[in-house]
Amino acid sequence: MKGRILIVDDDAGHLTMLNTVLSSLGHRVERATDGEEAIRAARENPHDLILMDVRMSTVNGIEALKRIKEFNPSIPIIIMTAYSSVDKAVAAMKLGAYDYLTKPLNFDELKLTLERAMNHLKLSLENRELKEKILSENRFADIIGSSPAMQKVKDIAKISAPTDANILITGESGTGKELFAKAIHKTSDRKTYPLVVVNCAALTETLLESELFGHEKGAFTGADRGRDGLFKQADKGSIFLDEIGEMPLSMQVKLLRTIQEKEIQRVGGDNTIKVDVRIIAATNRDLALAVKNTNFREDLFYRLNVINIEAPPLRERMGDIPLLAQHFLTKYSKRNRKDLKGFTPRAMDALSGYAWPGNVRELENCLERAVILCMGQYISEKDLLPAVLEKYRPETEFQNGAAIGRRSLGDVEAIAIKQTLEETKGNKSQAARILNITRTTLNNKLKKYDIS
Repeated sequence: MKGRILIVDDDAGHLTMLNTVLSSLGHRVERATDGEEAIRAARENPHDLILMDVRMSTVNGIEALKRIKEFNPSIPIIIMTAYSSVDKAVAAMKLGAYDYLTKPLNFDELKLTLERAMNHLKLSLENRELKEKILSENRFADIIGSSPAMQKVKDIAKISAPTDANILITGESGTGKELFAKAIHKTSDRKTYPLVVVNCAALTETLLESELFGHEKGAFTGADRGRDGLFKQADKGSIFLDEIGEMPLSMQVKLLRTIQEKEIQRVGGDNTIKVDVRIIAATNRDLALAVKNTNFREDLFYRLNVINIEAPPLRERMGDIPLLAQHFLTKYSKRNRKDLKGFTPRAMDALSGYAWPGNVRELENCLERAVILCMGQYISEKDLLPAVLEKYRPETEFQNGAAIGRRSLGDVEAIAIKQTLEETKGNKSQAARILNITRTTLNNKLKKYDIS
């Protein structure tokens, strides 16, 4: 692995010699002649490794090492010292130096030490990248779905999350836009700072301005003290502007200025305040159409829509319904202290056959209700909302022992058991003989399909 190496030595001849040797090994080399210059170079530019002498006329190598490690603790620093100063090299190791070399340098030893340090750096970077990848996956774990439509959107979100680009998340109500915003923030370089959430539709124009930008004391009736706005609270972090399409035009002008100038002005104030905030906005409106109808500023639209993430409606990813249903079943079973095992085939067919105009939010509400109402171990169609069942019509019914259409094997089995029990007027032993199964097997299947 070849890298960018900073060599630090106040001996001009030794510095030139090291520059020649390291350059011949394929490294990019930068030079500094004292500890203060090395600290400044390490702070201003990225380096893979620092090779630094201990004894220098101004700031010595030990002090420079200590100060560099304060703002960049991961960078490998190799100390060079004379035989008589090995005790200082040991002190440097205690402060975090990677290794030390004694002068006059043995160039084979120098080469091997550099190779070890660069390989160590490479492994550290790979380990960090792997950890970041795992954390990134975990941060998007709340967004359930493996369908092609959802995977495509997740990929765009993961790629754009580490950048500082503004993001506009669009999609119908209930598609999980806020979940995407939270996952993007947690995967960004701003994750250690706040994500501030604002619902633009929930506040009047006056309150929204004060909420976003803050106000001075006496700015309006009731403003008995000054207050920081949410943009100030989100400094170095992110702000999520939900329902951005409902923001009044006059407020859009002020938001545009904030994005362009990276500063805010409190209501009733004259001074501007610098802020560093990434904007993630969301809307269920067609902003391009709103721009065309002059209901939304075109310049603001383009400022917000650097990256567009279109959260797909549930009807376009019906294959995700079983995953979502199981997720909500587990969630609300724990919350309600119930031990539910799953869904009957007919219940799952009903869930999968409904269009879900309210999207994931409607599905979640439906399943929370079903978990509460369920009296058995499996959620059946009887536990679902009437609206879901109205749209569900079994394609198969048994008439005179013949099946019409196509049904799952489990559904056919459940219907056969129900019909046999009806014929035997509930006599389970007789029904088991007709079905050619044991009484125990019949009881197990009655529980599985929630047949009473």
